[in-house]
Amino acid sequence: LVLSVITWNHLSPPFSIPDTHCSRELEEGYQCPAGFKCMDLEDLGLSRQELGYSGFNEIGTSIFTVYEAASQEGWVFLMYRAIDSFPRWRSYFYFITLIFFLAWLVKNVFIAVIIETFAEIRVQFQQMWGSRSSTTSTATTQMFHEDAAGGWQLVAVDMNKPQGRAPACLQKMMRSSIFHMFILSMVAVDVIVAASNYYKGETFKRQHDEFYLAEVAFTVLFDLEALLKIWCLGFTGYISSSLHKFELLLVIGTTLHIYPDLYHSQFTYFQVLRVVRLIKISPALEDFVYKIFGPGKKLGSLVVFTASLLIVMSAISLQMFCFVEELDRFTTFPRAFMSMFQILTQEGWVDVMDQTLNAVGHMWAPVVAIYFILYHLFATLILLSLFVAVILDNLELDEDLKKLKQLKQSEANADTKEKLPLRLRIFEKFPNRPQMVKISKLPSDFTVPKIRESFMKQFIDRQQQDTSCLLRRLPSASSSSCDHSKRSAIEENKYIDQKLRKSVFSIRARNLLEKETAINKILRACTRQRMLSGSFEGQPAKERSILSVQHHIRQERRSLRHGSNSQRISRGKSLETLTQDHSNTVRYRNAQREDSEIKMIQEKKEQAEMKRKVQEEELRENHPYFDKPLFIVGREHRFRNFCRVVVRARFNASKTDPVTGAVKNTKYHQLYDLLGLVTYLDWVMIIVTICSCISMMFESPFRRVMRAPTLQIAEYVFVIFMSIELNLKIMADGLFFTPTAVIRDFGGVMDIFIYLVSLIFLCWMPQNVPAKSGAQLLMILRCLRPLRIFKLVPQMRKVVRELFSGFKEIFLVSILLLTLMLVFASFGVQLFAGKLAKCNDPHIIAREDCHGIFRINVSVSKNLNLKLRPGEKKPGFWVPRVWANPRNFNFDNVGNAMLALFEVLSLKGWVEVRDVIIHRVGPIHGIYIHVFVFLGCMIGLTLFVGVVIANFNENKGTALLTVDQRRWEDLKSRLKIAQPLHLPPRPDNDGFRAKMYDITQHPFFKRTIAVLVLAQSVLLSVKVTMKIIAMSPAGFWQSRRNRYDLLVTSLGVIWVILHFALLNAYTYMMGACVIVFRFFSICGKHVTLKMLLLTVVVSMYKSFFIIVGMFLLLLCYAFAGVVLFGTVKYGENINRHANFSSAGKAITVLFRIVTGEDWNKIMHDCMVQPPFCTPDNSTYWRTDCGNYAGALMYFCSFYVIIAYIMLNLLVAIIVENFSLFYSTEEDQLLSYNDLRHFQIIWNMVDDKREGVIPTFRVKFLLRLLRGRLEVDLDKDKLLFKHMCYEMERLHNGGDVTFHDVLSMLSYRSVDIRKSLQLEELLAREQLEYTIEEEVAKQTIRMWLKKCLKRIRAKQQQSCSIIHSLRESQQQELSRFLNPPSIETTQPSEDMNTNNQDNNAQPETSSQQQLLSPTLSDRGGYRQDSTDGGKPQRKFGQWRLPSAPKPISHSVSSVNLRFGGRTTMKSVVCKMNPMSDAASCGSEVKKWWTRQLTVESDESGEDLLDI
Repeated sequence: LVLSVITWNHLSPPFSIPDTHCSRELEEGYQCPAGFKCMDLEDLGLSRQELGYSGFNEIGTSIFTVYEAASQEGWVFLMYRAIDSFPRWRSYFYFITLIFFLAWLVKNVFIAVIIETFAEIRVQFQQMWGSRSSTTSTATTQMFHEDAAGGWQLVAVDMNKPQGRAPACLQKMMRSSIFHMFILSMVAVDVIVAASNYYKGETFKRQHDEFYLAEVAFTVLFDLEALLKIWCLGFTGYISSSLHKFELLLVIGTTLHIYPDLYHSQFTYFQVLRVVRLIKISPALEDFVYKIFGPGKKLGSLVVFTASLLIVMSAISLQMFCFVEELDRFTTFPRAFMSMFQILTQEGWVDVMDQTLNAVGHMWAPVVAIYFILYHLFATLILLSLFVAVILDNLELDEDLKKLKQLKQSEANADTKEKLPLRLRIFEKFPNRPQMVKISKLPSDFTVPKIRESFMKQFIDRQQQDTSCLLRRLPSASSSSCDHSKRSAIEENKYIDQKLRKSVFSIRARNLLEKETAINKILRACTRQRMLSGSFEGQPAKERSILSVQHHIRQERRSLRHGSNSQRISRGKSLETLTQDHSNTVRYRNAQREDSEIKMIQEKKEQAEMKRKVQEEELRENHPYFDKPLFIVGREHRFRNFCRVVVRARFNASKTDPVTGAVKNTKYHQLYDLLGLVTYLDWVMIIVTICSCISMMFESPFRRVMRAPTLQIAEYVFVIFMSIELNLKIMADGLFFTPTAVIRDFGGVMDIFIYLVSLIFLCWMPQNVPAKSGAQLLMILRCLRPLRIFKLVPQMRKVVRELFSGFKEIFLVSILLLTLMLVFASFGVQLFAGKLAKCNDPHIIAREDCHGIFRINVSVSKNLNLKLRPGEKKPGFWVPRVWANPRNFNFDNVGNAMLALFEVLSLKGWVEVRDVIIHRVGPIHGIYIHVFVFLGCMIGLTLFVGVVIANFNENKGTALLTVDQRRWEDLKSRLKIAQPLHLPPRPDNDGFRAKMYDITQHPFFKRTIAVLVLAQSVLLSVKVTMKIIAMSPAGFWQSRRNRYDLLVTSLGVIWVILHFALLNAYTYMMGACVIVFRFFSICGKHVTLKMLLLTVVVSMYKSFFIIVGMFLLLLCYAFAGVVLFGTVKYGENINRHANFSSAGKAITVLFRIVTGEDWNKIMHDCMVQPPFCTPDNSTYWRTDCGNYAGALMYFCSFYVIIAYIMLNLLVAIIVENFSLFYSTEEDQLLSYNDLRHFQIIWNMVDDKREGVIPTFRVKFLLRLLRGRLEVDLDKDKLLFKHMCYEMERLHNGGDVTFHDVLSMLSYRSVDIRKSLQLEELLAREQLEYTIEEEVAKQTIRMWLKKCLKRIRAKQQQSCSIIHSLRESQQQELSRFLNPPSIETTQPSEDMNTNNQDNNAQPETSSQQQLLSPTLSDRGGYRQDSTDGGKPQRKFGQWRLPSAPKPISHSVSSVNLRFGGRTTMKSVVCKMNPMSDAASCGSEVKKWWTRQLTVESDESGEDLLDI
């Protein structure tokens, strides 16, 4: 209250101290206390320097302020000013979204850009840096050596061949593992002794304490170790190892360090560096360290580049600002170097820039601001990202090693699937007690023993199966009952049913498989022979599409695999042919070896699953209590089945076609997928848990759940619902000793733990909760309730697995950082212990004079740069003098030093540590903190980022992906995002709509509109109107971009109307939102901006569950913070804006801590202890003291989990998505032009713009494709058939979607052997094999049908000939018996015309002849068929009439073919009554013999044609 009354009188009116922003609105912002008035700063006549350069008054200062906030430095104080001046919700929304988008998403895109760019550039520098495969995990050359047991092991060459003069026993002792373990244990003891050192006062002599004597003893011991190794190995052999060189350096340095005059000097570094030798204890840690720091050229080059950059920029800044008055940051080169290094670490860089801006004046301020912003942008976004890129490159594996690890991982997964969990294998320890049954209804004379129930079930199931097979042969009326009995039998015992099916159909399947294999082998051999014979050489040269190339690669691979045994090398082959055959043989062997490995892994997986099922079935059969919940409820009990139905009930909106069985696409499929994400029971518990968390947010130290009945209702509801849920799940799945038990993983344990804590707290409800008591601990554990959502939502469980699956590497990084901190902490204790304490009066130097009181000045303003006028003094008050350490840190013992260095490692507070050390110990000791910050920031923190990204990629399976596999995954992700164009076609006519269409689609029009939008022009509505006219309203609405433009235009029009009508703050805010929306419309029109925007949008979508998980963790910590620090007194950073009095304020404080904004100062405020606070042992809400141990664990754990792990998961997602969109044309399997071309073709075929087309239209779409996706029907007709059949097979002939066809094309355009992973490769090869077999069957079936059709046609023709012959015979016989009077008739006019056309025409004989059409007379049948009105068939097929025509008695026209020529004969048949029957019969016999001969010849020609 005193400070708020003190004023500075030269201002009119005077300010309150401390000053604060306020609001003139009564219900918004901070209201001034009584006696004060809220005024605008611009009305006071202050200059630009006094007002500062942060704010939102002009566009320049606004951009400057936004960049400062995006750097996460000082943003929270800007938000507090906005909270005091504007509505709270507006400030929170603006700054939190600013941090999320700019600081967490857009800023991390730079890391993704650098990583991808570095991966490309590294190929060019590979010769300089060396390949990854050339690195080894040891420092010396190694070779294989046979040991005593007959095995082989890697040993160092230098150790295998000693060169020293020591006896053999000493050399053997020096190489023994016992000697190494003894030395490492002594190093560990030395580290522990050094860490136990502490400050004992100024009067104590350090040269004679126990720590000095211990250091002398250890130094002598390690000196003797070095001498022994030199004696055994020789000096040359000793220094040949880099590890021995490091040990020798430590020996020399520590020997000088124990000299009394050099003790506790800079030589202390050599003593504390002994801890580095402990890395040899853990082989995993040693390999990890060498993997990161072993290839030292990259990291070393980057460190040299960073140092050079700092030196150059410091020199430039020195020359620019050394003559500026009232600026002491750039007066000397060391000061300039420290200032530029401070900007590099981002700690207080805004203060450096603000001081420089105020010193240079208003004129040069923009230039100086741009200078510092560019340097900060390059140093923090590019340089630090380079360190992350180098670390990720060091963690990258070689391509061959990736494939090997993929196979090993698949084998390991198969091994893990083979074993049952330990909680189930415990039944194997008990004796077998199978379930026995007794056969009843038998005569009493026979005594039948009990029989196993499973044995009897086999006969029951077999009888049911036989019955079902018999019923299957009955009419369709009984099909439904047959299917029902079959399903029930399978559900009762699936395993036995599968065995029976295999035994029944094994012979038939084997025969079918042999036939299919034989046919397939013949077809592949024919295809291979066609390819090798060069049948395509005569065709014109043309660039083949990627589909054709990949198809022929697969055909060649399969032909090599199946047809290699048939290839023989003859003596007459040339050398080139032999070389080609040898290469084909090598490729065949490689393919065969690869196939054998894949088949072996596949068989191993199948065997593992089978063994697991067999083990489970044996346990189920031999142990009656197996798979019984709580050992009480039966396996098939009705109550358990009811519980299963309730627990597993789930929303399923996937509608299937009853005819084809294809899944229909619904309109709201995304909403339906969300509803079907979890079961109904889990949805209920999610809602109950969320409601309970909302109820907990209303709790505070002043409104406790023990005193609020409304809050207790939510507590009762949560406990009751969770009790019902757990009982249902336990009755359905069991508690622990069942296959699907509730407690089968960590999630089940957490559920039971949360339930027990909630139940105990509800039953207890303690009224008095003392601080640091068991009741307060129970309330803290109750705050874990939001973690239930992690267990209920599957995607949240995936986030937890991604968080903890890489625990090994994160643990190794933590050990490295702790080692680094221990080294510097030990050094700091020995150099700075007791030296940082000083009197709070700066005029007092000696401790003896530090007593009494003195006047301390108070800063006039925290927000303004006000200066004293001549004769004025700052306000102040009197305080007592105290000799003490700095408030937040000291180096009096290793614990405090480790805490101080942990805060420095987060780059918070290190500037204060540096200034205190320089001011109180000496400027030379500033090197200490700068070296630690450089190592911790540039290597330590970036190592955390790199390891988290690498673990994220490994958990997703992308870390072990080769380059081709990674490209394939990126292609699949891009195809999922791709959508049809939804662009209506151009109008056919050249009218007004067509002209508008051409204008709106022209690139110049799009650029012009972008410029107009950027200029805030209202002509955006003109663009929308023109597009609507060009495309029609329906066509315009089909495009998503058009919808977005229409939305932005409508909002702009509404904003203009509301702005001139209302003219208030809400209209201004709406106008700002419209401007932002227009900016996004501009980003979508440029390729690069669109790529970056897509990266951010897709990253937000994929990181949704990670963000939700981060919020849930933050909510748990907020609830716990209210219990621990809800009543802590205000301090330096705990104030009315930042405190834990409620869950809402705690969330804002924790969000601030996530960004690292003075989190260490908040922690120290929460550590306040008596006598600086008022304790109360009865209840925790009556004291204003903090909790030292609780604050230490609370803030450190939260900062590590959120800032070091969770935020880096966001970086990993952004890197992954950026690599998805950022790929050059050479890296893409399908380029953007290919996708665009497919979208255009799809737009032509899909005329209804529904995103689906019928299957028969796929043929037209494939024929329209050009370029790399073109299918040449002359060369790749078989590929075309395969692709069409794959689309028909996909939905059983139903409609196919845009992504279905695109996915098929993508699979056909890549080499699946290189691009696909093992499981996907097996599935795809099986699918393509099935498609190939089915297409081959269809081809053979069509060929056989054609042959049968020809044979049937010939048979019908033969029958017609015989029928006509019989009729002619009957007619001739009837004429012979009843001779008519036959007159010679002349041919008709048409016949005469035909006769004139024929040059060679034989004359009509007067002899009697029997004429009948033959098989060779095809022309006659063509004439007959034409005359009969029947459609003619194709060339080479017979034209047969439906019924034979009677032969004319007067004239018969017969078309005869001789060598392709057709002649026409006109014959007049006369019957001679004097001829006898014998001559007629002999003539018929001759004719029939002649016709049979002709028929056999024609049949052979037809077979050849086929």
